[in-house]
Amino acid sequence: MTKNRSVIFFDIDGTLLDSNKKLPHSTKEAVFKLKEQGHVVAIATGRAPFMFENLRRELGIDTYVSYNGQYVVLNGKVLYKNPLRTDAVEKLTEAALSHHYPVAYMDHKDMKTNIPEHPYVKESINTLKIDRYPSLDPEYYVGRELYQALLFCPEGEEKQYEMAFPEFDFVRWHPVSVDVLPKGGSKAKGIEKIIEKLGFPEERQYAFGDGLNDMQMLSTIHNSVAMGNAEEKVKSVAKYVTKSVDHDGIQHGLKMMGLI
Repeated sequence: MTKNRSVIFFDIDGTLLDSNKKLPHSTKEAVFKLKEQGHVVAIATGRAPFMFENLRRELGIDTYVSYNGQYVVLNGKVLYKNPLRTDAVEKLTEAALSHHYPVAYMDHKDMKTNIPEHPYVKESINTLKIDRYPSLDPEYYVGRELYQALLFCPEGEEKQYEMAFPEFDFVRWHPVSVDVLPKGGSKAKGIEKIIEKLGFPEERQYAFGDGLNDMQMLSTIHNSVAMGNAEEKVKSVAKYVTKSVDHDGIQHGLKMMGLI
């Protein structure tokens, strides 16, 4: 490793992808410049691996932190996994079904749901603008490692599940959907696994993000950059703030950092 090489982690939604879920030309150009200069470019996202496969292919990225740190891949090989407890997923499913709420089960390859054609599932999943809608398989959690589940319920309803299932973190991302993750998992912890392996000093570590699930990453990484479209509380934990993703924010931020 030369002293001029760095590792740069990018969130996806609102960071690499703009408000229309499109990859700006300036961002693609900037990422390829980073790679040409020998930097390690990585993704750190709450998304499942199958939800950004096309983006990885387009940008030529094979190192990523997915599921907010629960499934980590370095140079195309799995480096770290932190699955949900199967017995707890089963009990969560039973509790949700007692209120007629659906649950979706997610591993590194696919996403299945236990109730067909539920309006909460349609309403929330459609906002992701992905080409894969969860098909029906009520027992998908059996005999598989799941890295995230989705609990579909109205705002405020997750409180009862937080009390009943202390082994999970419940993170709301939509008015009718909540991420269910292993307790204490985060992008920052997933990134830590990659840093340990690559050995970059803290001054050669960078991260770009915009969401609430980026706050720990931005407060941990030495050179952290919040997007201009981020909420104020997210900007407050970052060292730097760049322009909005819709106004060439990645390119601007990388130039501001002297990386391109």
